[in-house]
Amino acid sequence: MNLEKLLDLQKELDLRIVNQHKLQSVSLVQKKVLALQVEIGELANETRCFKYWSLKAPSPSKVILEEYVDCLHFILSIGLEKDFYQTEVEVKQSDSPLTDQFLNLYIDISDFFICPSADHYITLFEDFLSLGDSLGFDENTIENGYIEKNTKNHVRQSVGY
Repeated sequence: MNLEKLLDLQKELDLRIVNQHKLQSVSLVQKKVLALQVEIGELANETRCFKYWSLKAPSPSKVILEEYVDCLHFILSIGLEKDFYQTEVEVKQSDSPLTDQFLNLYIDISDFFICPSADHYITLFEDFLSLGDSLGFDENTIENGYIEKNTKNHVRQSVGY
């Protein structure tokens, strides 16, 4: 995955949003962290991995991918805001159940929020990419999904989303 390219695209989108909404002197880290938590919840909801009471199948892969790249937008945006330009992140395969991986991501986010270090950010990013692997997404699929959603986000800004 070309993280440098994705960071450039995210930087462009973030700058557009900041300028369009006149947020130049506002720290958005707290809002981005909360947005990431919400998006991870939406992603978990589409996988239905925690819904032990239901027999309904997970959403289609395309829907899950869109939620996944929504999360990626916020992870990249948080990194940019904190000047963590991570262009190489290790994708580790996980044999943990999806529910455990989602809960671990919430712990990673809390750790990062309490102590916003590069190490905590890298751990969050690596665990998130490992989740993508567990969801069956390869790097090319994630990158293409990100680019597609980034384009959609620019269109949304143009129409006053």
